Amino acid sequence: MHDNYDLNQLIELVQERKFRALREILNDMNEVDIAEFLDELDVEQEILVFRLLPKDVAAEVFAYLEEDQEKLIGALSDKELREVLDELYMDDTVDLIEDMPANLVSRILRNTDASTRSQINQLLNYPKDSAGSLMTTEFVYLHPNNTVEESFARIRKVGLDKETVYTCYVTKSRVLLGVVTVKRLLMSTYETKISDIMETNVLSVTTHEDKEEVAQMFSKYDLTALPVVDSDDRLLGIITVDDAMDVMEEEATEDIEKMAAILPTDKPYFQTGVVETWKHRIPWLLLLMISATFTGTILGFFEEALAANAALTLFIPMLMDTGGNSGGQASVTIIRAMSLGDVEFSDWLRVIWKELRVSVLCALTLGVVVFGKVMAVDRKDATVALVVALTIVFTIVIAKLIGCTLPMLAKRLGFDPAVMASPFITTVVDALSLLVYFAIATRILGL
Repeated sequence: MHDNYDLNQLIELVQERKFRALREILNDMNEVDIAEFLDELDVEQEILVFRLLPKDVAAEVFAYLEEDQEKLIGALSDKELREVLDELYMDDTVDLIEDMPANLVSRILRNTDASTRSQINQLLNYPKDSAGSLMTTEFVYLHPNNTVEESFARIRKVGLDKETVYTCYVTKSRVLLGVVTVKRLLMSTYETKISDIMETNVLSVTTHEDKEEVAQMFSKYDLTALPVVDSDDRLLGIITVDDAMDVMEEEATEDIEKMAAILPTDKPYFQTGVVETWKHRIPWLLLLMISATFTGTILGFFEEALAANAALTLFIPMLMDTGGNSGGQASVTIIRAMSLGDVEFSDWLRVIWKELRVSVLCALTLGVVVFGKVMAVDRKDATVALVVALTIVFTIVIAKLIGCTLPMLAKRLGFDPAVMASPFITTVVDALSLLVYFAIATRILGL
């Protein structure tokens, strides 16, 4: 049972070919839920059900279908495909074309009119990660000299095909002058000029602005739409909040994959093949495995010291794990703060000062606990307990400082900070914790 519909009942209706009853249920369903339902069907059933939908609903559902858009395009007649494309918003059509094989792209373009084709080609020329690639050219623009009454007439005439009508843009010779909301229009008299009620302090971005920066602007300023302009302030398109949310989700997924030492992919999990998944995971695993050999080298170097005091070996896994976890905590916190724009490289001194104080408190707490644990539970003498406790203290302080500085350094050098997350930092800290351990043991135990 899904939140808003009974999946089993719908599948039963398809199997029993009770299409009239199915259509009635579909008419009351949300487009996202219909797309989810279609994903559960095989291709033949999916095409049958898709053809039951009214063309405006079909276009909405089509935009939400991730896995089967290609199959549907192949199955639909030119007339049906044209109807779907006519109803799709421009940015959705562009997203569709970007991910399609060449033969399907040519078919899509063949079924769009000349002006739509030129808009699609214009949008496709913008870099993949830019504001230009995100924007839609379907927005409402008003003239500053028009009255509220004339503006409402224009909104009624053109608004149905626009991505949003809540925010209207005021332009003259395509230059962006201001913005006015429908709420402001409703609150004004019919005779009022648009230039008298428009907001002139308009936030906008250029076509080549990075889309991650654009998404952060939506979050920072609570926007529902953002105009995209060229270098001469001419309005080219708008980005709406739903597209900004998609970018936020993509960026978060990419960061999570990098933090887990996986090369990012933009495909859903089940659409990524086994070999492709292997290719994304294996480079980091090889790199981390080779870098982890440093740990083995250090252990080999202190082999005689370990043989002289075998008790020291018992605590190596705990020391390495604690160091890795400490570094991981700091790195994830800083990476997240940087992605939200809370922390910049210029804040490095403040970050280090804060993490230093936190690490000392954590280190002293764990040092006291581990000293008692080695004495009471492991039944070792006070000198061994002191070695382990001091190692924990120094390891945590070092790990947290490395964990907070490496992501900031990576960003400064032009790398993605997420690369410096837990797996990489853990490998570095493991080696350092062993060096600290044996340095302290050599001094105190005289190995």
